[in-house]
Amino acid sequence: MVEASGFAAEGLPPPGREAVMRALDECYDPCCEDRRISVVDMGLIESLEIRDRRVRIELVLTSGWCPFTARLDEMIRDEVGALPGVDSVEVEVVWEPAWSPERMSEEAREKLRLPLEKLAPLREARLRGESA
Repeated sequence: MVEASGFAAEGLPPPGREAVMRALDECYDPCCEDRRISVVDMGLIESLEIRDRRVRIELVLTSGWCPFTARLDEMIRDEVGALPGVDSVEVEVVWEPAWSPERMSEEAREKLRLPLEKLAPLREARLRGESA
């Protein structure tokens, strides 16, 4: 467990679930940061517990080989730890249930959808042996 950095939370009430989720909405999976898809929209948050002024988050990864685990952990701790009333943030990676695309929000799916109507003519030209 890491203490929340730079904020004296003593005497403040703990943040509500909504405040923590808003902070998590500012945390982006580095693979999807350019499309502004948060860990919430990716469906990476398995559980969230607020006890006293301690926040515990269970995080599901899209892959067991995710090279950005440390960056996600740091980002979540920084964003949630900056909330008034937070003394500490614990992030635990869990493997059950496994992540699947069904966990993503509709907005995330839309942002990740390939523009097939724009790609189809390029594909057809390639199949005919023409250059794009």
